Amino acid sequence: GNNKIVTVKGSGFYTTPKWSPDSKKIVYADNGRTLYILDLATEKIQKIDADEIYTPGDSRNIFSDWSADAKWIAYTKVTATQFKRVFLYSVDEQKSYPITDGLSDASEPAISRDGKYLYFLASTDAGPVINWFDQSSIDYRLHQSIYVVTLQNNTISPLAKENDEEQVKENEEKKEDKKPADKSKKKETKETPAADSGSLKIDWEGIQNRVVSLPVKPGNYGNLSAGEGDIIYFVSYDENGSGTLHKFGLKKRKDDEVLPADAYTLTPDRKKVLFVKDGSYSIANAGEKPDPGKGILDLDAVTVKVDPTAEWANILDEAWRVNRDYFYDPNMHGADWAAIKKKYEAFLPDLSCRDDLNLVIQWMLSELTVGHSFILDLGDKLYNPFKVKGGLLGADYTLTNGRYKIAKIYGGLNWNPGLRSPLTEPGVNVKAGEYLLAVNGKEVKDSDELYAFFENTADKIVEITVGPNPDFTNARVVKVVPVDNEFELRNRDWVEGNLRKVTEATNGQVAYVYVPNTATEGHDYFKRYFYPQANRKAIIVDERFNGGGDLADYYINLLLNPYQANWHMRYGNEIKSPSASIQGPKVLLINESAGSGGDMFPWMFRKFNVGSLIGTRTWGGLVGILGYPELLDGGNVTAPNVGIWTKDGFIVENVGISPDIEVEQLPEDVITGKDPQLEKAIQ
Repeated sequence: GNNKIVTVKGSGFYTTPKWSPDSKKIVYADNGRTLYILDLATEKIQKIDADEIYTPGDSRNIFSDWSADAKWIAYTKVTATQFKRVFLYSVDEQKSYPITDGLSDASEPAISRDGKYLYFLASTDAGPVINWFDQSSIDYRLHQSIYVVTLQNNTISPLAKENDEEQVKENEEKKEDKKPADKSKKKETKETPAADSGSLKIDWEGIQNRVVSLPVKPGNYGNLSAGEGDIIYFVSYDENGSGTLHKFGLKKRKDDEVLPADAYTLTPDRKKVLFVKDGSYSIANAGEKPDPGKGILDLDAVTVKVDPTAEWANILDEAWRVNRDYFYDPNMHGADWAAIKKKYEAFLPDLSCRDDLNLVIQWMLSELTVGHSFILDLGDKLYNPFKVKGGLLGADYTLTNGRYKIAKIYGGLNWNPGLRSPLTEPGVNVKAGEYLLAVNGKEVKDSDELYAFFENTADKIVEITVGPNPDFTNARVVKVVPVDNEFELRNRDWVEGNLRKVTEATNGQVAYVYVPNTATEGHDYFKRYFYPQANRKAIIVDERFNGGGDLADYYINLLLNPYQANWHMRYGNEIKSPSASIQGPKVLLINESAGSGGDMFPWMFRKFNVGSLIGTRTWGGLVGILGYPELLDGGNVTAPNVGIWTKDGFIVENVGISPDIEVEQLPEDVITGKDPQLEKAIQ
């Protein structure tokens, strides 16, 4: 064919190219969240629009749809309040027209093929959810509805009530006369074709009044597109993110489930659909449920021959480019980024494996002297060895009398998903102090490697022999189901142990709340432990080893929640408002393993005078990461691209937050079960 190379312009990385229906133009977006249109005949590139605020993700598909006549482009723009607005761009006028008013979060516009309608999704309760940086957004759910706007004044609303009587009369007339009815009597209102003379006309006056909501119950929707005729398609997602493809017809006014799909795309003629479900791709007739097992694409049969050394050169170059084009400081923290590329390219001829490449990339990125500079996924999909899960019983052991003796059992929260403890499940009744004598009938001695007996046993039934004596007397066989990871069990045991220490040492007057991060898990922990202790007089919040995430406004707002009043009722104790508030002294425990959101939390704790910081200085990483293009072999690197500043300039990065009272955790104390930092907090 005729190949043509056109050099595009923008911020360095480009995404979602979409051909116009007449194959003369291409629309694309860049990593700066700007939308462009390329005219292939003239090679002229025109900027259409750009988001006012940068949002997370490797690239956002701000462009949604072309009109059939290639004269209009429907797209979405993120405004300064995070709310998205829908616009229509006129290719001829080089001008954008707003469709929505910015008071709802509108997205995914789609133009009907006949040019009569523009469809889009919108949410009026999205406010708390779309503020993605705030941890408080985790607790909220948004509901979207599907809207349609008639693009011409004389296009009748697709939801207008139909006159059934007129239709009946017409049928009776046909029956009696047995000849065609007089067509002049059939309809009094006549619609002008939207695309008269092959060009779409839009009536802008009063267009806001021509927006109507389709009779589809509000939900979590995505992937909206216009199909053949009056059909639209969209995906509905459940709470777990699992999707189902729906179709809705304007004439039938009925929402039908078509097939399970997490995402899909229609062919240009709208007759076929390519969809993906749980990583498996299939093709079906649009709007039809395929026969079981039909249309599945066997991608495992596709093989690609690769040249690893050539890939490594490309990957090093891409890791360098990602940082060049995404790093928050265009001055690259003063590094000569072009010279640094040359410096590290010199290692390429001597690399023996992907691990060597990762090391070189790490060296290169370290020149930026910034935290959050990571290799997130090591890539190398060629070498993905099969891993066997070992089984664990959630216990500590001592070597006693030639046997493994159970010293401690972790658990007690079996009702909580992810905290199942094999030895404490109903009917097992194994106790600390008993010996583990055999596994699946094989005797276990202290000279054996204990975990060899549990190879490939995670989540499978295992018979263990336990007893009070090392010689098998009074022993019994019980069935257990090992877990593959004990981290959560051991972590929660530590948390509950700290809670007991604080409660006992203060006669129940001080609350203890641990937050492992500032994302969903930390949010869950805070809800789990803060609210049941909200009647206590003071609080110790522990954010040691905090892994970060969002901005911890959720924690800070509840800790600062001011006292309002007391309330008396005839029966029972008085209550205070707000109920979820602790008004007394507050302490935050910090350490060197808390960072990112774990830096921001103590920074806010100090800024708002919440209380004292105790422990050691935090990590010091507050230039955050928001998503980047994937490398050739599936790996990823970051390029920190959101930096914190105040009137004092850029802050916290490479510095961290120092405590008010410094307390080190000396190994000799920790080994014996002491926690000097917690003890100081209690004091």
